[in-house]
Amino acid sequence: MLAIFKRELRSYFTTATGYIFLAISLALFGAILGATTLMNATSSTGTYFILVLIILAMILPILTMKSFSEEKRTKTEQLLLTAPVSIPRMVLGKYLAALTMYVIVVLASMLNYIPLYTYTVKDALSSTMPPNFVMILGSTIAILLVGMSFIAIGMFVSSLTENQFAAVVITFGILAALLCITIFNGYISSAAIRLILDWFSIYNRFYNFTYGLFDFGALIYYLSVSGVFVFLTIRVFESRRYR
Repeated sequence: MLAIFKRELRSYFTTATGYIFLAISLALFGAILGATTLMNATSSTGTYFILVLIILAMILPILTMKSFSEEKRTKTEQLLLTAPVSIPRMVLGKYLAALTMYVIVVLASMLNYIPLYTYTVKDALSSTMPPNFVMILGSTIAILLVGMSFIAIGMFVSSLTENQFAAVVITFGILAALLCITIFNGYISSAAIRLILDWFSIYNRFYNFTYGLFDFGALIYYLSVSGVFVFLTIRVFESRRYR
């Protein structure tokens, strides 16, 4: 598994995919934070993290699109299937590599908070309140958990097709649907259906973190989603190995 992990992580920096993902992510995060805080003379980051959640649905498919689609397109998938490593270890190696890349981006984006704190210190005589560290920390943890789920979903979709563009479009469609469940729920009269849809809602569980509340139920939910889609990806390749 370690060999697969190193190979995949290295590939992000030997191809354009990793650099494109880094550049787009950090540029968007910085621009959104500036537009929602400094330009509005506020230290509240609630809007910022909600917009980041939407952005993740658009950029994380870029990170996962080549996870397995590239292997199928270049005909190297058979090498993976016949390699002296189990399917679960192979899938987990690729998943952890993509997750590591994502964590690097999130940690690097935290440098954007420095101007926010500097601004509020200089503006201490005004009504601007200093940033709430607990809310920022909670929201950052939520962003990491959501990313874990999105990456698992993206890798599963990538395992189903050799077309990277199709992998991006399908993954974005699934992620967008999960984010929009809360909106759709407002138009459904059946309480039972609303309850079921609420359970699948990514946004509802994320929202608590923006208030600095650590939701253990949400933690279990995000870990479960990640685990389920990693398992489904494993099953896809196990079916191919023994076909």
